[in-house]
Amino acid sequence: MGFTGAEETYPFSPQATVFKVRGKIFAIALLDADPPSISLKCEPELAQQLRVDWGAITPGYHLDKRHWNTVVVDGSVPEQLVRDIVEDSYDLVVSALPKRVQQELGWP
Repeated sequence: MGFTGAEETYPFSPQATVFKVRGKIFAIALLDADPPSISLKCEPELAQQLRVDWGAITPGYHLDKRHWNTVVVDGSVPEQLVRDIVEDSYDLVVSALPKRVQQELGWP
């Protein structure tokens, strides 16, 4: 929620927290799951590499497997890496928004 313009919604169920920026999804989190998981948008090449490098990162569950990864937050993926790929997901979504909206969000 620390990203400019981010909003938290529950369009699928009370258990699935969906984070959006200007109506576009950048993260879907199952925070009450054991262990929790989060699905994030990703550049296809990076998505594939992350899956190779980390067993807890798999193709996006019920999402476009080319562009989405699901990260099981079980402690096996460093917290900083999880934070970085959340930020990358946000940036990827914002980069596809109109320039005017990017400026309103203060995005570089």
